[in-house]
Amino acid sequence: MHVDWLAYGYAALVACGGIVGYAKAGSIPSLVAGLFFGGLAGFGSYQMSHNPKNVWLFLAASGTLAGIMGFRFLNSRRFMPAGLAATASVLMLLKVGLARLRKRQEP
Repeated sequence: MHVDWLAYGYAALVACGGIVGYAKAGSIPSLVAGLFFGGLAGFGSYQMSHNPKNVWLFLAASGTLAGIMGFRFLNSRRFMPAGLAATASVLMLLKVGLARLRKRQEP
């Protein structure tokens, strides 16, 4: 069984970002969104670790977060926290998506 530690780290980063948003600004939406998307990414990481072909939940969570936080970054032009979350999400989309395409092309 291959454990994708980078995907688990991404899930932890997202969840911690929501907690930090709540701690610094008292933002309940940040807390809920961070824990929700971090939980989805964590469960998606678990699924990928047990079956490398089962990437869809992880891709959906990181893709949605990339879109939302990318939009927030474009509106605010502030890297923290929206730019960081969008960048991490896009990098994870590329990592998992390209690995999936590479596996598909192998005989």
